[in-house]
Amino acid sequence: MPEPGLRIVHAEKTTGGAALPWLDMEAFLWRALKMSRDDIESARAVAGVVFHDRGLLDAAVGLRDHIGVPFRETLNDGFPYAQPVILAPPWHACFAQTEDRQHSFEDATREYRSILAALRELRCEVIELPFVDVATRVAWVERIVQEE
Repeated sequence: MPEPGLRIVHAEKTTGGAALPWLDMEAFLWRALKMSRDDIESARAVAGVVFHDRGLLDAAVGLRDHIGVPFRETLNDGFPYAQPVILAPPWHACFAQTEDRQHSFEDATREYRSILAALRELRCEVIELPFVDVATRVAWVERIVQEE
């Protein structure tokens, strides 16, 4: 599934909306939460493995960190993803700020740490994606998925 955040940014910029993280973070996060839930529901109809780029946990943790909503409240149906959770840390070599992704590397690092802490609190098995060339990374992910 494509990343909800960038989809929201593109939609808001197209329609002149304000649910952008640099204008109205709360509105952005609630939209990301809904979109992530919709993505999970859509994925149920897909045969095989579906990867979610960011998603429900990110939105839930964001709502906790920005406005104080306990992330377990936003995960009211429990943790919907298979385990282990493959988590990509922020990498300087791959990080780029753009017009649509305006947060800093430091923001990305803080966000990563917060998501990792939430996964640990949920007692999820977390495997960090290795920083290797793309082909090796793809082979690594395929191996992890086949083992499950």
